[in-house]
Amino acid sequence: MSGEMDKPLISLHLVDSDSSLAKVPDEAPKVGILGSGDFARSLATRLVGSGFKVVVGSRNPKRTAGLFPSAAQVTFQEEAVSSPEVIFVAVFREHYASLCSLSEQLVGKILVDVSNPTEQEHLQHRESNAEYLASLFPTCTVVKAFNVISAWTLQAGPRDGNRQVPICSDQPEAKRAVSEMALAMGFMPVDMGSLASAREVEAMPLRLLPAWKVPTLLALGLFVCFYAYNFVRDVLQPYMQESQNKFFKLPVSVVNTTLPCVAYVLLSLVYLPGVLAAALQLQRGTKYQRFPDWLDHWLQHRKQIGLLSFFCAALHALYSFCLPLRRAHRYDLVNLAVKQVLANKSHLWVEEEVWRMEIYLSLGVLALGTLSLLAVTSLPSIANSLNWREFSFVRMPRCVATSSAGNTDSGTRRPEFQSQDPHLRALHHQTSFLGSQSFCCSLVPVSTPYGH
Repeated sequence: MSGEMDKPLISLHLVDSDSSLAKVPDEAPKVGILGSGDFARSLATRLVGSGFKVVVGSRNPKRTAGLFPSAAQVTFQEEAVSSPEVIFVAVFREHYASLCSLSEQLVGKILVDVSNPTEQEHLQHRESNAEYLASLFPTCTVVKAFNVISAWTLQAGPRDGNRQVPICSDQPEAKRAVSEMALAMGFMPVDMGSLASAREVEAMPLRLLPAWKVPTLLALGLFVCFYAYNFVRDVLQPYMQESQNKFFKLPVSVVNTTLPCVAYVLLSLVYLPGVLAAALQLQRGTKYQRFPDWLDHWLQHRKQIGLLSFFCAALHALYSFCLPLRRAHRYDLVNLAVKQVLANKSHLWVEEEVWRMEIYLSLGVLALGTLSLLAVTSLPSIANSLNWREFSFVRMPRCVATSSAGNTDSGTRRPEFQSQDPHLRALHHQTSFLGSQSFCCSLVPVSTPYGH
């Protein structure tokens, strides 16, 4: 077990040609960790694998030493905070007061708060955990970071969507030091401003898919509307006018008729805001003015809307395959055969209907395949494996406008995202679908839709 814990998660010999990767200095700095829980152990493993010297402070070092990598030094808290300049505080908020005995040793040091409150605690306390820690240690510099990273991610290494590490502090130098550590560990630091933003950063793990709320409600609303229309047309109207009982169509047939309608509308809503944004820019004669808030939010939700469109299309394909398995379909076939016998017809073949169905199925399969390709390449793990030429070939160049005001020189610079919500600024790369981060009114898409 100790061998696996000692194995580096990131190679220390980084490629020289990629200057964007952070290099661990020759003399690895010493980092302290206060706490011996799961997160502290995973953090120590990650830091050791990234080339840092780790000192862990525990109230019972003999009992917890075997849980940490052998390269990490496990000692008492007083000794652990004496030499490191950066110390991770991996204890719960209610235990912060127990660290006050270390105030003299912690003077002038950087404390990185990695804690997260529960939803009840977040509503109960007006100040964030990081602000509370700063009030207890006024002679220290508190930085809020790594609270959105799970212990599993620290152990297994960053994976695309969970690479971002929001960082906030009142001291720029402290933020820079922690950001360099995050880069060395393979993560992507995101500056969230002063420590006052810590409450917003701590609320991020409490949200359940916040970017999917509006698109999901939109898809459900469209489904209800189209389902009601198809119910009136295919079930209620025949029952009222011809006394035909077709309520058996509700579970499968009506749903199958509704799904493609929803998919088409959602797919159109992916491209429509880009057209509106481009027209607005042409009307204004400039691309350096902010879009209206409603259009800005619409542009940011295109990825989720597009994936919901693909979901509805996939469900429609599955429901279509299930149609011949229904008992009602078998009865229809038997009734059709009986009518053919009674009519003394030995050969029933309508050329127009045959061609129409063949073309319909062929185009449906091609459309679903194309939409599947676009949906798969919108996933960060797939998009990040494609180079610029491959990505532009799959997504096809087109004019897409976004909430940006950046340079469009040959697609080499990415526009700066502008939003009043710092959380949206930090996570704006998660709201791109089908290359929605292409430059304003440009036929040159960016290399990937996920922040690279």
